[in-house]
Parts: sequence; C-alpha cells; structure tokens
Amino acid sequence: MLICLAAGRASGAPVELVVAADGSAKYKTVQEAVMAVPAGTADSPVVIRIKPGTYKEIVYVQREKRFFRFVGEDASKTVITYDLNANIKGVDGKPIGTFRTPSVQIDADDFTAENVTFENSAGPVGQALALRVDGDRVVFRNCRFLGWQDTILLNRGRQYFENCYIAGHVDFIFGAATAFFERCHIHALRDGYLTAASTPDDQPYGFVFSHCRVTAETSEVKTYLGRPWRAYSAVTFLNTEMAEAVRPEGWHNWNFPEREKTVRYAEYGTEGPGAKTAARVPWARRLTKAEAKAITPERVLAGADGWNPKTGKFNSNKTRKG
Repeated sequence: MLICLAAGRASGAPVELVVAADGSAKYKTVQEAVMAVPAGTADSPVVIRIKPGTYKEIVYVQREKRFFRFVGEDASKTVITYDLNANIKGVDGKPIGTFRTPSVQIDADDFTAENVTFENSAGPVGQALALRVDGDRVVFRNCRFLGWQDTILLNRGRQYFENCYIAGHVDFIFGAATAFFERCHIHALRDGYLTAASTPDDQPYGFVFSHCRVTAETSEVKTYLGRPWRAYSAVTFLNTEMAEAVRPEGWHNWNFPEREKTVRYAEYGTEGPGAKTAARVPWARRLTKAEAKAITPERVLAGADGWNPKTGKFNSNKTRKG
C-alpha cells in the first residue's frame, strides 16, 4: 500500500513521515520510517521529520533508498545514538572490527540530513563510528557528530558538510571520499589526529575545510591536523581558525616517511595560535591566494555529473549505475 501511494503521488510532492521517540507519531524509531517507503526522486524526496528525543538504535539507509532527508528541529535535542565498538565480539566470536560499528550508515545516494546529532556513545574504547557514508552527493547541514576514535568514516563518494560540529580525538574524520566542510567546528577531545584521509591517487581532492574552527576540550590537548592512512592522502585547510591545541608541525607521517613524498597536505589563510605555519613540516604546502580561491565546494565536489551541493542539481545521465 505504501509503495502504491508513493508511486502515485503528484510530481514535486514529497512523502513526509514523522518519527517521535515518545510514541506520539506513527513511527517510534527512525529505522521504522526508513523501511516504510521506497526511494524518493529529485522532485519528490522522502522527508523523515524526527521529533526531539534520543533514539538509541542503529540506522541503515540502504543503497536503493535515494533522495531521503532526515530533518530534525534542533540538533542538540534530536540525537541518534548507539554504542558499538570494534572490540565487541560478533556471532562468530571474533571482534566485529571498525567498519561494522556505525550508529548510522548511509549507503544511498542523494541523502540529506539537517538539525540531527549522530553519536557513538561507546566512549574512548577504540574505533567506534557515529557515521559511515558510502553514498554519493550526500549533504549534512547544522548537524553534530559525536564520538572518540573514528567518529565519521567517509568511505566513498562526495559529501558536503555545512555548519556542522564534529568531535573526537583519533582519526575522527577519515576515509577515501571527497568531502567539503564549510563553516564547521572541529573539536579535539584528547591528544590525537583530526583527519586520516585515504584519498586515491587519481582523485584530485580529499577533505577540504573552509572557514572552519578547530578547538580542544582543554588547554592541555595537542592534536595534529592529520596523518596519511594511505600514501596519497589529501587534506586542505582554508581560512580556518586554529586553537593552540594544533601542534606547530601540523602534520604527522604515521611513521611512513616515504609518504611525505606523496601526501597532499596544504593550508591557506589559517589563523590563531595553532596556525604557526612557519613551523609546519616541510612536506606540507602553503597555497597561493590564486590556488586557494579556486578551491570551492562547486569545483571540489563537481565530479563527472557536475553536482552543485548548494543547489543539489546534477546531470543524472552521468551518475553511477547499479
């Protein structure tokens, strides 16, 4: 019945579902709502409105469920959380590992979330993902991501983060995707590394942070901007305010000195006590004004289909198949 209703709705009319943890709406969990309808379309997205509350559940947005939107009212009051970590044993008696720990996993393309917190509440016990993204053209606005080690895994595709808050301490933004973070707040809870990009060598961009802010939990915390999970790791910070917690050398080679020749680490216009670029490692670049000006969300995330993360428009004839 739900499938028929979705298929028969007027073009441009979104399907809207409401979730309330207190039971006041049709759906009490986010996953129930995700499973209730098939994919949306660019003209008729599926909008899941999540009422304030704490939703302790694992949420999985399957590959076929394109054009889904999670919309909360206030990120500080709308929290999706779970507490898996890599050391928990699975049914085979072996640790489940990092990649099976996310509280929320997005495999679908064209997903958007607004005003929602994604949390892994396991604490400082090792790898524990709040979010894993394998979808392409994925957008997060006014969201919070809370964890410790490996808070968010951007495994593939392209993602755009705007006005988001991300907390952790070791490699808490990591993966092979191309992602642009605009006006985001990156918060280090303990000594560690903000990023661990595994950018493929044929991918021009990895993680770009523009007009962001880097802070720390206490004045004793010291953090690196990143370390290379793979040899061609690419991370750029543009016009970002950095607290004293950022180590003067800025970057770490993960004890692979040969990667210093291949990583693509760069800064431009960074400010604050942590932006002591004169003391940065010699294998990180200082961009020119012209180079920095060319690094925009539209250019970084365009891909083959010309995706514009601000408008959501793209050429559907050039999207991935299957």
